[in-house]
Amino acid sequence: MSFVDTAAQPLAFDTPPLPLHAISYAGTAGAQAVRGHVEIELSMRHAGTRRLRLSYELVGAAGAPVTFVAGGISAHKHVSSNTVFAEKGWAEGLTGAGRTLDPTRNRILAFDYIGTDGKLDAPIDTADQADAIAALLDALGIERLRSFVGYSYGALVGLQFAVRHDSRLHKLIAVSGAHRAHPYAAAWRALQRKAVALGQLQCADAQGLSLARQFAMLSYRTPEEFAERFDALPEVINGRVRVAAEDYLDAAGAQYVARTPVTAWLRLSESIDLHRVDPAEVRIPTTVVAVEGDRLVPLSDSVALVEGLGTHGQLRVLRSPYGHDAFLKEIDRIDAILAAALRNKGDSA
Repeated sequence: MSFVDTAAQPLAFDTPPLPLHAISYAGTAGAQAVRGHVEIELSMRHAGTRRLRLSYELVGAAGAPVTFVAGGISAHKHVSSNTVFAEKGWAEGLTGAGRTLDPTRNRILAFDYIGTDGKLDAPIDTADQADAIAALLDALGIERLRSFVGYSYGALVGLQFAVRHDSRLHKLIAVSGAHRAHPYAAAWRALQRKAVALGQLQCADAQGLSLARQFAMLSYRTPEEFAERFDALPEVINGRVRVAAEDYLDAAGAQYVARTPVTAWLRLSESIDLHRVDPAEVRIPTTVVAVEGDRLVPLSDSVALVEGLGTHGQLRVLRSPYGHDAFLKEIDRIDAILAAALRNKGDSA
């Protein structure tokens, strides 16, 4: 395994030494922020042994417990803005001052999923992502995580990590993700991939991916939200009928195409459908968070997961008009669930 440095400013306070492949940045309130990457060799479930680069970000108080945070297939290493890396993260508000995952009291670790750079054109299993995280922990000298908080695809990876590396994890919180891909959701994703394939046949890769993303937005949200936001009469423009939601969908597609390689989306979409975990093999405390009306992860699948977890599992159910995307919208409610799930016995409420 080899290590590569990132450019940085020196620390302004005393901390334990960091691995040579990473350089710290000064922060505030005793916190620090680190970015770096490591090269690993990974034995993949469907693609043989591959040499891969893992890019990560570690933010928080030196020596504090570490929580790994993972989101959907569009998520990346930068969870939320901080005093060092000020750009907007994929989940603003889920970590930060006053939150359960406050970086002045915790260390928040996240990485770019393998395959997100579009250079790995091979089947990627959620087990591969879990093993990559274990390799990253080795490189950073982190023996055990206090918790793994996974949202959507991240919940699938967290379940795999709990099975494959249980000695390295204390608690798992799996939000909007289950032990298998539901057949309805898998069929929806298969149609999205066909939209991309049709675009490729027409040398219109971006248009195909944009359309796939627009289909995805319909599966992430609920009819109730669309009824509230887009209940307007259609317009006739240049002889064509255009409905109220089309501007929103077009914008979502364009934003996604601008930042996502087609190969990356295809392989990570497939990865969701490859996912399988036997809940009985998860032997650490696990909080499963389900959302009523989630069209991708039905409540029935979350119930089945918790039943399979036995004494290790508990279920929390959110009622939200945002469906699968509730974790990005219901920030306060998610934080309250995290607080309860991560509270140690004997802690005050």
